[in-house]
Amino acid sequence: MKAALYRGHGSAAEVLAVEDIDRPEPGPGEVLVRLHASGVNPTDWKTRSGATARPIDDFQVPHQDGAGVIEAVGPGVDPARVGERVWLWLAAFGRRWGTAAEWTAVPSDHAVPLPDDASFELGASLGVPAMTAHYCLFSDGPIDGQTVLVAGGAGAVGHFAINLSKRAGVRVITTVSSAEKAALAEQAGADLVVNYREPGAAERIGTVDRIIEVALGANLELDLAVAHAGTTIVTYAAEATNPVLPVRACMGANVTLKFVLLYGLPKGALTTAATDISAALAAGDITGLPVHRYPLSEIVAAHEAAEAGVTGKVVVVPLFLGEDTCVFGSAEEHLRAPPVATPGALALAAAAEGALVDVTEVPARHLAGRALAQGMDAKRDEIPAHEQGNDK
Repeated sequence: MKAALYRGHGSAAEVLAVEDIDRPEPGPGEVLVRLHASGVNPTDWKTRSGATARPIDDFQVPHQDGAGVIEAVGPGVDPARVGERVWLWLAAFGRRWGTAAEWTAVPSDHAVPLPDDASFELGASLGVPAMTAHYCLFSDGPIDGQTVLVAGGAGAVGHFAINLSKRAGVRVITTVSSAEKAALAEQAGADLVVNYREPGAAERIGTVDRIIEVALGANLELDLAVAHAGTTIVTYAAEATNPVLPVRACMGANVTLKFVLLYGLPKGALTTAATDISAALAAGDITGLPVHRYPLSEIVAAHEAAEAGVTGKVVVVPLFLGEDTCVFGSAEEHLRAPPVATPGALALAAAAEGALVDVTEVPARHLAGRALAQGMDAKRDEIPAHEQGNDK
């Protein structure tokens, strides 16, 4: 099968390659999934770069999140699951088989049913960010009657935190840095969107009960200004520089600071999150961010775009070359969600159902993808430090 992989840590251009490797086989309690979409999260490129390095067993196929169809099951798994559409979580945690490939094998409970009316791209966008948002919101119990502040409502974790807060029936306020991001946060369902760069942000926000925080150091002054005795600040991302904690100010505010890393959470908390997210998805309460698609052959450009902080979700679409599929998967599946017309993204909406795309056209059509990513790298210094890839 075709798979993106790396054998050492470094920049995307230095270490990522697409190679032919043996397809994994599902072991006991596992399922084999043919992938239609692979989501790129900050955790993926940070691990690849070495910033949060983990041991490599000969090679590592990156990406924790993805979506596709179960093609085979291992011993102990109900054979009826074959043919099931699923979204995947933590596919590469402690394993070499991430989702940036044509197939992956994962524990059966890491492959969660995906409703027929949900696109594979939305499924591939869940995993790390949605489960992080869920734990940040509900780890201390129900949030009935609370007001929640979500920092960075246009990011992936922030987006799903807004979705899940509204599903819980609470008032949700979010902060953003631009009109473009404000529009995304409003579409996610936020009751109030505040540009934190503008004067009077704290006054507009008022007092809140729970804060879902993407950049503790950059935002702590604002957080304390809108907190009351008993407010909980839950932070889930590390900044480039460790923040200096104003202990006396935190004591005076009588706030609780809580730190979350998905990989260390109890299995029960992860299972509960997956179950609740699936219920929200089935109810139509989960929405997607704008998608920036890259073929597997442009895995370097995909990582560079994600690392540069592109607004929206970067999704890698594995190459399928079967008789009844186009190069980037079933046109019918991908047409369920309109594509974002960005350089490096395939205009799948123009493909007729069942049509074949000439694989020889792909490299030339996606040269702009790498140029886009390089252009964003060049402008990285224009992005506030606390918005540079902290969103899980």
